[in-house]
Amino acid sequence: MAPVSAPLPETLAELAGLDPNSVPVLVLMSLIGAAFIGSLMLTQTALVIWAKRKITAAFTDRIAINRVGPAGLLIIPADAVRLLSKELIVPDGVDRPAWDLAPLVIASSALLGFAVIPMGNGIHLADPEVGLAYVFATASIASVGLVMAGYASNNKYSFLGGLRAVAQNVAYEIPLILTGASVVIFAGSLQMSEIVAAQSQTLVGPIPSWYAFVNPFAFALFMIANLAEVGRNPFDIPEAPTEIVAGYQTEYSSVYFVLIYLGEFIHIFLGGAIIATIFLGGPAGPVLPGIVWFLIKIWGVFLFTQWARSAVPRVRIDQLIEIGWKGMLVLSLANLLLTAVIVGVIA
Repeated sequence: MAPVSAPLPETLAELAGLDPNSVPVLVLMSLIGAAFIGSLMLTQTALVIWAKRKITAAFTDRIAINRVGPAGLLIIPADAVRLLSKELIVPDGVDRPAWDLAPLVIASSALLGFAVIPMGNGIHLADPEVGLAYVFATASIASVGLVMAGYASNNKYSFLGGLRAVAQNVAYEIPLILTGASVVIFAGSLQMSEIVAAQSQTLVGPIPSWYAFVNPFAFALFMIANLAEVGRNPFDIPEAPTEIVAGYQTEYSSVYFVLIYLGEFIHIFLGGAIIATIFLGGPAGPVLPGIVWFLIKIWGVFLFTQWARSAVPRVRIDQLIEIGWKGMLVLSLANLLLTAVIVGVIA
C-alpha cells in the first residue's frame, strides 16, 4: 500500500516552520485548510451554474446560454447578483426558527463530509479511522434539513415534498451504506486513506485495482443509489416541479433559495467525491497531479447525474419506494454477502 500522507493542517504547519504538535498552531492551520477545501468545492459548485445549462442543452439538442460573457460564463456572477438581490419573502404561519435553519443545514452538511476526503497528496483535513462512516453520517444530516424546510413552510406542497424526501432517503441510504460496506470488507478499513491505498496496485495488466473494476456490480448499485440521494432522475421525487411546484423549497426565495440550491449541488459533488474515493482510486492517476484527477472524477460523476436528469423519466413515488426496498436493498445485501464470502475464501 502507498504511504499515508500527513493531514493538510500538519503539512501547512511544517511549511510555515511552526510546531505541528502545538494546539493553537493546529487550530489555525485547520481553519486555513478548511477555508481552502471549502473554497475549492464552492468554486466547483459555482461553475455548475454554467456547466449544468451547457450539458443539459447538449443532451437535449438545444442552444444554451451564450449571451452573457464569453460562452455565457458571466452568467455565474449575474445569477449570484440576481438571486441575492431578491427580496426575502417570509410567508405567514411559518415555524420561523426551523424555516431559517433548514437552508443552513442543507448546505453545510455536505461541506462537512469533505473534511475526510483525500483529494491529493496530503490534501485532507483529517484522516480518522471511521472516515467513511463519518462521511455517510454528515451527508445524511441533509435529510433533517429537508424535513425542516417542508414542515416549517406551512405549505401542503412543501410538506409533501419533505415527506417524500424522508421516504426516499430512508429507502436508498440503507443500500448506499451496505454497498459502501462491501468496499470496507475488501479494504479492511473504514479509513479513507487506507481505502485509497488499497486500490494502488494493478488488477490485470495496466488495469488498476480500483473497486469499480474489482466489483463493478457494487459500483453500479452505488451509482444508482447515489442518484436517489442527490435527487436526480429518475429519483427527483422530493421536489418534482411538475407535480408539487418545487417540493420542500417552494416557499424559499433570495439567499435562502441560494443556500438550498447550493446544497443540492454540493451534495452531488460529495457523492462524486465518495464514489471517486471508494471506487475510482481517489486522486490516483498518471501524469497529472492527484487533485486534478480527483476533480476530473467528481466532474465525471456530475456528468452522469446530468445525463440521467435529461434522459431518464421520473418514476412515481410508489415505484420509487418499491425499487428501493424490494430491489436495491435486496441486491445490496446480496452483494455484501457475496463480497464477505469471496474475501473470506481468499483470506
